[in-house]
Amino acid sequence: MKKLLLLLPVLLCTVFAQNNQIIDEALKSSPLETNLRTLTDQIGGRVPGTPAMQKAVQWGVDAFKAAGADSAKTEDFPIKASWGEGATEMNVVAPESFKVRAISIAWAPALAAHRHVPVIDAGEGTEADFAKAGNVAGAIVLVHSQEMKTWDDLFAEYVKALVVVNQAVKAKALAVAFQSSRPNDLLYRHTNSDEGEIDRLPMVLVAREDAARMARLLESGQKLYANVSIPNRIGGPIKSANVIAELRGTDKPDEFVILGAHLDSWELGTGALDNGCNAVLVVDALRAIKASGAKPKRSIRFILFSGEEEGLIGSRVYARKHRAELDKAAGVIIFDSGIGRVTGFSLGGRKDMVVAVTSLAAPLKQFDAATFTTDAQTGTDHFDFLLEGVPTLVANQEEDNYLLNYHAMSDTFDKVDLPRLKKHVAEAAALAFALADAPGRIGPRLNRDQIAVTLHESKLDEEMKGFGMWDDWENGKRGREK
Repeated sequence: MKKLLLLLPVLLCTVFAQNNQIIDEALKSSPLETNLRTLTDQIGGRVPGTPAMQKAVQWGVDAFKAAGADSAKTEDFPIKASWGEGATEMNVVAPESFKVRAISIAWAPALAAHRHVPVIDAGEGTEADFAKAGNVAGAIVLVHSQEMKTWDDLFAEYVKALVVVNQAVKAKALAVAFQSSRPNDLLYRHTNSDEGEIDRLPMVLVAREDAARMARLLESGQKLYANVSIPNRIGGPIKSANVIAELRGTDKPDEFVILGAHLDSWELGTGALDNGCNAVLVVDALRAIKASGAKPKRSIRFILFSGEEEGLIGSRVYARKHRAELDKAAGVIIFDSGIGRVTGFSLGGRKDMVVAVTSLAAPLKQFDAATFTTDAQTGTDHFDFLLEGVPTLVANQEEDNYLLNYHAMSDTFDKVDLPRLKKHVAEAAALAFALADAPGRIGPRLNRDQIAVTLHESKLDEEMKGFGMWDDWENGKRGREK
């Protein structure tokens, strides 16, 4: 042990030198922009079960091979139902008459054309608001939103939707009309489905300005009526696929680090910020490591997950399928917040990892991306690895232009800052290599009791309860078994 401690500075210097080579390679000209153009402009929005998603999966395999992967493959998994939007229509017809700009919430059921349906204001959609609204059976309930400004606002929108749906189902509403949290008629796609199942009642997202107009008319004492049709196309179970590439380790090839991002997206835009830019980042990180000539001691798996938008399905399936080898997982790194500047990484509540990862991440200081936080979150593809006790690192990023364009029709190629994306490639490649080549690991795999303590101390248990995930953890359906 004493000998290892004496050698540690020398070993880390070697890692840092190789990391600098990788960073230099990442910042050079590469196929990064071409890959992003292909994924967004040519393939477009990538919803599981669609031809676009199939093309994206094949693109992923081909791109990894072109980047120099030692291997590249797909792993199929099922999603409970297919879903596509038809020609959603909503029009106020009495006593006023105007078209309402509206789209269906994803994985919500279809609604045949209904005429002259009462619209009732349900405020913010709380239990008290529904009680104040009175009898809403057979009505469209209008639910207000605050304009989104911060990450907390975004997470609150998801939590609130689950409360609204529960209240609306209990009250036997015909449908829910959520007010958009974005200005200027901007529409976006959300789902309240937890794992690809069709939700419990029809729902639409309504342009912020149209929803406000309806609310003002209702406030004036008028009784509004609307025609509505939500002809969603719903089918049986479908298959999607994760794309997995690998650079094989030299000394400990059975141990591995994962660098991942999700490949799927919603289809109103072309999925550039969420999450095309980070899908191509993962590919280019592989290319940079390979082209630098650096060879990690542990293997690095580069994974493009699918089904993230429908409930983290691809990463959940991968973690469960590979559970027997997760003792060998040295870390999981995930990028999923657009192009905002990376300030560092969230460690999923793991205070025990701070010292080790801070030392290994020294090369990231040149980008001001080496601040590590011990908060924890549910919202991206690290989550099921966290519940399995594996060390996780999620890129902490500034909001930049992400929130306005999140899931929206405006999420397109032109929103991506390519020079900044190249820096993110450098950061991702350097960190993944550092974890894979380090003498030791940044932290052990936790057992179930230790995970439970981490969930409580980080207050992730409260977030899981808000999102309806807690029961699956408590009954053992999700997370490490022992």
